[in-house]
Amino acid sequence: MNENANHVLSDTCVGLKPSGIRKFFDIVSEMTDAISLGVGEPDFDTPWHIRDEGIYSLEKGRTFYTSNSGLKELKKEVAAYMKRSQNLRYDYNSQIFITVGGSEAIDLMFRAMINPGDQVLIPTPCYVSYDPCARLAGAEPVIVELKEENEFRLKAEDLEKKITDKSKILVLPFPNNPTGSIMTREDLRPIAELCIKHDLYVLSDEIYGELTYEGRHVSIASFPGMQERTIVVNGFSKAYAMTGWRLGYACGPDWIISQMIKIHQFAIMCAPTTSQYAAVEALRNGDEDVRMMRESYNERRRFVLYSLKKMGLPCFEPKGAFYAFPCIKEFGMTSDEFATRLLQEEKVAIVPGTAFGDCGEGFLRLSYAYSIDNLKKALARLERFVTRLRAK
Repeated sequence: MNENANHVLSDTCVGLKPSGIRKFFDIVSEMTDAISLGVGEPDFDTPWHIRDEGIYSLEKGRTFYTSNSGLKELKKEVAAYMKRSQNLRYDYNSQIFITVGGSEAIDLMFRAMINPGDQVLIPTPCYVSYDPCARLAGAEPVIVELKEENEFRLKAEDLEKKITDKSKILVLPFPNNPTGSIMTREDLRPIAELCIKHDLYVLSDEIYGELTYEGRHVSIASFPGMQERTIVVNGFSKAYAMTGWRLGYACGPDWIISQMIKIHQFAIMCAPTTSQYAAVEALRNGDEDVRMMRESYNERRRFVLYSLKKMGLPCFEPKGAFYAFPCIKEFGMTSDEFATRLLQEEKVAIVPGTAFGDCGEGFLRLSYAYSIDNLKKALARLERFVTRLRAK
């Protein structure tokens, strides 16, 4: 680092740890015959009718800025989706806006609501962005550890122990990345009661909501008294295989959304216009695509669980997203050591659990957003690796 860096750079930024995911994929990119099960990205192409709508928007010369909050047609479709999927009513004009991926919405909620010293409650293991985004907004992240014996669900008693008079926002990251855990209506009810009791606001990240394999995803915003204290974050990357289109949305109280839009208009202006037109088509006519992809992921999920059981790696059954979170504690090495050796010796990239929080130690995140053929090859190599470790 430049010798003047300490005087020039932000202390908060310098203090952030780089993503624990990236180093493995920097190595993978330089390896031949390596198989990656690490990236949380669908291996499906964006459905053709959605791509076609994006192409058509370009042919029609729709290359202008949209309003800061997004295309009216798209916001109306988001409102319709929230009504049919969760029975939630949002005013498309004041309570919904379109973001550059769900990640921007997460960042904007923190920046719109946090004052220095406020605490953000973050259940972990979880997606890597919550902690750094909270810190960059001036918050103090407070970790609530999710436990394997509870299938990595958030329990009210564990949450309440972490609540203080400085607690302002609860992150609710379900269906969960990296564990694949979900929260049922019964799980969410006591959490909602705690939020009301302690005047907590909720960032409900529902990007994997459509990838739920038992029953339907339930939003905490659907509980009495919760819609007015919840920002629902969602997007198109996972359910519609639209990662590169960079499009998400936020739904919530107009007095919070208006402040998020204010930051968005100065920093971003608007989400990509072409992507927004494609997303209108996705929400109007994409339900069958989502069903097909969900069924395919479910097939892969069952195959991965069968394979892990066959090789003797304990793994609770993930019921959402497209990740498994097997336990490797028996081998007496850290998650990072295990993942590094697996990559070096068998050319398979899997993310160490600690990339998603310290309580991920002893676990690995394995993505099954890959073809069955790739999963078979990678899991055969993993089985060969663990068999070799046990033989020593």
